[in-house]
Amino acid sequence: MDQQTGKIIITGGVLIVAVGIVIYFFHDYFKWIGKLPGDIRIERENFRFYFPLATMIVFSLLITIIINIFKRLF
Repeated sequence: MDQQTGKIIITGGVLIVAVGIVIYFFHDYFKWIGKLPGDIRIERENFRFYFPLATMIVFSLLITIIINIFKRLF
């Protein structure tokens, strides 16, 4: 392990803490997560199936953009 690995671990930890703080204080603003058009939801009497397809695509795009920004900065 070298100094670069330590920086990556610290950055990841700071990001996780920041996301946790945002979710803790602003959870009312995230009620749309999992309820986008394109999310598959099937509910029956004894059966419930939920596949958040559109939500996963949105999160994938956001994470890709964030990673590309960090790559260009560092």
